[in-house]
Amino acid sequence: MSILTIGYEGLDMTGFLALLRQGNVETIVDIRELPLSRKPGFSKNGLHETLNLHGFEYMHVPELGCPKPIRDQYRADGDWSRYKEGFLHFLALQDDVIAEVAAMAATTTCALLCFEADYNYCHRSMVAHAMSNVAGLPVRHLQARMLKTATAAVPQLDLV
Repeated sequence: MSILTIGYEGLDMTGFLALLRQGNVETIVDIRELPLSRKPGFSKNGLHETLNLHGFEYMHVPELGCPKPIRDQYRADGDWSRYKEGFLHFLALQDDVIAEVAAMAATTTCALLCFEADYNYCHRSMVAHAMSNVAGLPVRHLQARMLKTATAAVPQLDLV
């Protein structure tokens, strides 16, 4: 077992579902505080329905989302170090929820979901690391790299 993460930035629903299948994901754990998206199909209700129709479980855990004041500060100053410090301080108060999701990750293949394509600049890596410390499981990040072909852009799956 591993703790998986995934960001849907740059993916359409077809590519997103393919990436989940490639990672053998069973449960998507949405850790966006507010699971809303301008991207069609990626807001909570539509996403939940689509995932269920394709054989995936969906779970929303808003307690592991980044609080609005921390997000707003990052939008204002772009200071990743400050964002990370603020989120890690917040995350240190979420031990029970982290333990609960980590226990689930030990029994089912789940992927922590957020928007950002680059897990290095997303709170999901910090959540995954905290879960790893609790469960002793490795963290793997599902990523899609786009390769140009003669006819279309085709997602190439890359497990990091």
